[in-house]
Amino acid sequence: MQLQRIILFTFLTSLSFNSIFSQEKTSPGTLVTDRPDATESPTVIPKGYLQIETGAFYEDAGEDVFKQKTTTFNTTLLRYGLLDNLELRVGWDFAEVKTEINSIALEDIASGLSPLLLGAKVGITEEKGILPEIGLLGHVYLPFSAGNDFRPETTGVDFRFSFAHTLNTKSTFSYNLGAQWGDDSPEAAYVYTVVYGYSITDHLGVYAELYGDLPEDSSANHQWDAGLTYLLSDSIQLDATIGSGITKGQNLLLAAGASIRIPN
Repeated sequence: MQLQRIILFTFLTSLSFNSIFSQEKTSPGTLVTDRPDATESPTVIPKGYLQIETGAFYEDAGEDVFKQKTTTFNTTLLRYGLLDNLELRVGWDFAEVKTEINSIALEDIASGLSPLLLGAKVGITEEKGILPEIGLLGHVYLPFSAGNDFRPETTGVDFRFSFAHTLNTKSTFSYNLGAQWGDDSPEAAYVYTVVYGYSITDHLGVYAELYGDLPEDSSANHQWDAGLTYLLSDSIQLDATIGSGITKGQNLLLAAGASIRIPN
């Protein structure tokens, strides 16, 4: 009888541990994405999970005489949770750029892959009272991986600190500060983003954002965007965005996409 009790206790304990482990593995909470806005979240992907964030966007830029219309068909970013506070990131875009002069489209159309993005995000601190959640992101952009039309001669680099505050059960406020080097220029451009998010329901959210960059020796660029996010489940999200430039440059931005998180 004593042996049977021991066997029964061991069996029930094993079931309990398996249940707890399964719950932790399959219930990481609602996914947090780095799209569709320009602001990167400080939250890292849960360990052992892969998150795919992809979409497309259309941008009309330039002035009346000279315009460029860019359609990016694939903006895929892969994020993998390597450790509890570390994720690895890989991204690649495919774009097509059409140029117009005096409203006449040129026959020469630039198209191809952008430089491959490799990077990482580190979770520094969790949110505590008035102190925000903080993360650090860094990327390199590899020239040899790009198509001929978009291939720079030098490797691009960027980094940014990401901060997030929970204002209440429905509202969040986040911002990024950092710098980037690219486009074959040694000039640094200091980057900022500020975004406010509001949950209309448990599934539907809206946001409004200001973002831009301040090059060391050139004019600053400032843009705005706003959009919707819709959760199909804790692991699948759809999004849509519209935006434009505050300073001269960007006339219109339209974007849409989806994000999905899958366990390893």
